Amino acid sequence: MKIHLPRHLKTALKIILSVGILVFVLYKIDTKALLEVFAQVQPLWLVPALLFFAMSKYQSAFRLHRFLVYTDIDISVSFNWKLYLLGMFYNLFLPGGIGGDGYKIYLLNKQTDAKARSIFWAILLDRVMGLLALFCLAAGLAVAATLPHFYKTYSWLLIPLAIGAYYYFIKIFFSRYRSIFIVTLIQSFLVQLAQMLSALLILFAIGVYDSTADYLFLFLVSSIVAALPITVGGIGSREITFLLGAQVMQLSTSNSIALSLLFYIITALVSLTGMYYSIKTEKLK
Repeated sequence: MKIHLPRHLKTALKIILSVGILVFVLYKIDTKALLEVFAQVQPLWLVPALLFFAMSKYQSAFRLHRFLVYTDIDISVSFNWKLYLLGMFYNLFLPGGIGGDGYKIYLLNKQTDAKARSIFWAILLDRVMGLLALFCLAAGLAVAATLPHFYKTYSWLLIPLAIGAYYYFIKIFFSRYRSIFIVTLIQSFLVQLAQMLSALLILFAIGVYDSTADYLFLFLVSSIVAALPITVGGIGSREITFLLGAQVMQLSTSNSIALSLLFYIITALVSLTGMYYSIKTEKLK
């Protein structure tokens, strides 16, 4: 028997979960050591980290534009970028990063002739393409990370299996997108590589130059977890993944949480630019 909760109650529960996870993470780590890490941050490294993240989001928006065009939605690159920024802004406060997608579906359905169902599938397939690249990079990086020998030996085999499975899924159920599979997959890898570079520069900013493969592996895994609609804007999900992963891989929990929080701050700074289109809604017409 399914229990249907009101939307505002679901949001409230996810806010409570996000706050609860953060409190738990802060309780489990040495907060004094974490503050010392933040006190020693070298800001010059954070500037290119922010730029690489912004570049990754622009490439991600361009990938979404390709999916929308192949859904026969007449939308300009400029309008798509504005809508993407607005979606990022909404994702800061709404559960699991899906609130912005919901608004995109609503606005595109309102301002174009496209059906909401078609827009939904285009956006969902675009998101799955991003997750596919994340998964493949994590599987590849597992070879260099401090993991059990079994995973280091066989994890790379998951890459062609995952790509092949998603390709045949697209081919069978969404054949109209088959012709853009390769180009959007390449774009997805560019997106995630840019974000990995951003994370690497954050590590340099906090003075971490060793075990970078381990930290970046956790970063990729945490990005997959943060995409799940279980917390508000992914906050909390990423931190708990870093905490547990750092304990398993014997990494500094303070450095791990600092990386997670600084990446969230960079994400928030870029996302806040979408506030302009939330206020100036006429710019989206």
